[in-house]
Amino acid sequence: MIDYIDNGDSRIISTFPRQTYFSRKDPDPRRGEQAVAANFDYVFIMQSLNMDFNLKRLERYLTLAWQSGATPVIILTKADLVYDPDEQIDAVKQIAPGVPVHAISVMTGYGLDMLEQYLRPGKTIVFLGSSGIGKSSLVNTLSGEELMAVNAIREDDSRGRHTTTHRQLLTLPTGAMVIDTPGMRELGMWDVSEGLSNAFADVEQFLGKCRFRDCTHQSEPGCAIKAAIQRGELYATRWKSYCALEKEARYADDKADFLRQKQQWSKNLRKGDKNKKKEIW
Repeated sequence: MIDYIDNGDSRIISTFPRQTYFSRKDPDPRRGEQAVAANFDYVFIMQSLNMDFNLKRLERYLTLAWQSGATPVIILTKADLVYDPDEQIDAVKQIAPGVPVHAISVMTGYGLDMLEQYLRPGKTIVFLGSSGIGKSSLVNTLSGEELMAVNAIREDDSRGRHTTTHRQLLTLPTGAMVIDTPGMRELGMWDVSEGLSNAFADVEQFLGKCRFRDCTHQSEPGCAIKAAIQRGELYATRWKSYCALEKEARYADDKADFLRQKQQWSKNLRKGDKNKKKEIW
C-alpha cells in the first residue's frame, strides 16, 4: 500500500503478506533461500518437446510450483518438432495427475488457443523453465510484439543460452501479467514439504502403512512401498524421484538434523542385516 504522489516519489505505507511465493535454494552456497517470484496465480512449467525433454526435471519444477500455493500448468513447447506429442503428454500426465498439460507451437500457432483461459485481466502468470525452451518466444507471441530477444538453441543437444538474464513483469494485451524468469536448469529444493505431498500424492498414500514404523523400505517384510511397486500401483522411478527430492529438501532445511537421520537410518540398516545373518545361521 502506498501514499500516491502524482509529481514525486510515492511513500510505502505497508506491505501485505504474499499470497503465493516461489523460491529456490540460492546457487551461492553462502546464502540460503532465493526469492524468484511472488503474488501470481498460475505457474507455467515449460519444457520443450525436443531432445531436452526431461521428466525428472519436470518433477522438480512441479514440486516447487505446488509449494508456491499457485496453480501449476505444464506447457510443452515446440510441438512442431515432433510428429505426435501424445506420447510425451501421456508420460507427463503419469507424473502430474490432475495438472493441466498443453502442447503448443509458437511457429504454427498449435495449441495457443488453450492458453486463453489463463490469460484473463488481473491474472498473473510466472514462466519457469530451462533456457532455450521458448519462454521469450511465447511472451512475444502472446503480446503481439517483440518484447524480448530470442536466441537460437544448440543443434547438438537442443539446449539454449540464457536469453532472459533478469526477472521481468510484463502486461499482455488481454490484461494478464507475465513474470518471466531467467532459464534455470537446476533448482535447489527449499522448504517443499507441501509441494512434495501434492506432486507425489501417488507415493505418499503408501507411507505410514508399513508393518514396522521405522521401515527403511529396503528389505523389511510388510513394506507397503515395496508391495505397491510389485503390484504395479506405484512406479519404481516415481519412488526413486521422491526419495531424491525429499532427501535434498531435508538437507536444505536442516543440514544437522538430516545428517543425524542419515546416521540412524544406516544404523537401522546394519542392524537389519545382522539380524538376517543370525536367522540364516
